[in-house]
Amino acid sequence: MVKKQAGARPYDTYRHFSLIQTRWMDNDIYGHVNNVVYYSYFDTLVNEYLIASGVLDIHEGDTIGLVVETSCNYFAPIEFPQKIKGAIGVSKIGTSSVRYEIGLFDESGKCVAEGHFIHVYVDRKSRKPKELPSAFIKSLKEIKLAEIK
Repeated sequence: MVKKQAGARPYDTYRHFSLIQTRWMDNDIYGHVNNVVYYSYFDTLVNEYLIASGVLDIHEGDTIGLVVETSCNYFAPIEFPQKIKGAIGVSKIGTSSVRYEIGLFDESGKCVAEGHFIHVYVDRKSRKPKELPSAFIKSLKEIKLAEIK
């Protein structure tokens, strides 16, 4: 169990984990991963989970997710060639929206950044909100965040 880091959600409250290999191009002129790249990591973690779960078809599906809100808090810099442990969980499931919580951890287990995405799921053509199907909700409930102790 990872102990609580000031300002960060503990690693063991998340429910899905993936390894992220930083890339040379992620570094900026200051020698660390640029802040905008963290959002790319967030987006990749969430969509990788949904695609692997079989509930999101990014090419042919009728439903797509649009980001309507996002944030990130940075706790420590990372740089190429570090490997980062990405962690996601769901904190809220609405009728057509989901709030994903995301944490990025270094190899020692220290949280380097955390944030959230709120996706509204819409019809691909009309862009009108679409009720989440039961299989999608089931997949989201599998990664519901654990309570912080």
